[in-house]
Amino acid sequence: MKLAKPQADLFIPDGVGEAEALSRTTHLCVGAHQDDIEIMAYHGIAECYGRTDRWMTGVTVTDGAGSSRTGLYASFTDEEMQQIRAQEQRKAAYVGEYAAQFQLGYSSAEVKDPEDDRVVNDLARIFEATRPEVVYLHNPADKHDTHVAVLLRCLTALRSLPMSQRPSRAYGCEVWRSLDWMPDAHKQILPVSSYPNLASALVSLFDSQISGGKRYDLATEGRRLANATYFDSHATDQETALTYAVDLTPLIQDDSLSLADYTLRFIDDFRADVEGRIKKFAGQALST
Repeated sequence: MKLAKPQADLFIPDGVGEAEALSRTTHLCVGAHQDDIEIMAYHGIAECYGRTDRWMTGVTVTDGAGSSRTGLYASFTDEEMQQIRAQEQRKAAYVGEYAAQFQLGYSSAEVKDPEDDRVVNDLARIFEATRPEVVYLHNPADKHDTHVAVLLRCLTALRSLPMSQRPSRAYGCEVWRSLDWMPDAHKQILPVSSYPNLASALVSLFDSQISGGKRYDLATEGRRLANATYFDSHATDQETALTYAVDLTPLIQDDSLSLADYTLRFIDDFRADVEGRIKKFAGQALST
């Protein structure tokens, strides 16, 4: 596959040919940074793990140059960090038994530029070659600018495809903002209890981030456990770990839908839910 950046990387863990590796894809995640896939799309990784009829493909869009670093990595240059983070992502693809792992090598600034169509073109080529049934994307309420920019490029790429080539499901997943605030009726509940050793190992492989000052390993596990316990106050836990997602499927089925308008509906419903609960029990004195 011809991609725009000369440093773009395609890694196929089991060494099969490119066409075979990509065509077997059933689940695909597009993450902005190295380790985003393992944080946001473990549901898909676990669904495919050890299977021959389901395969996960990962796409990492940026080059990882701007990551925080302390300790062992404090003196590393951006170029050295890019190499380390790329290698960590390949390790994760191997351990997670991915069908393939793309690293597109863009800077955050390039991804954020709506006039730079190279990212969209690369993503469209990948979606066309893989034809996934399910895609995991960043959620539109994420507070990381690059994550939201990557989501927008993904939607543009998906909408460039004929309807027959688009995925049947699209999830907007948690990374830099939990989706606990969403009303339960709108949450996409993704169980991630399977293979807890694998879940822990995948995030832990990104030592440059963890030793570099960010305990993503503990934070990711903690969020998943908290989601499972705090999901329902009146029922015993059915899962030991959950992730939440926004259903983005309508946005790839209807090109007229605005991402901003679609997302703000959930926020409006959250506001109404909070307001209604307060007024229900406040009495006349506090309800106005």
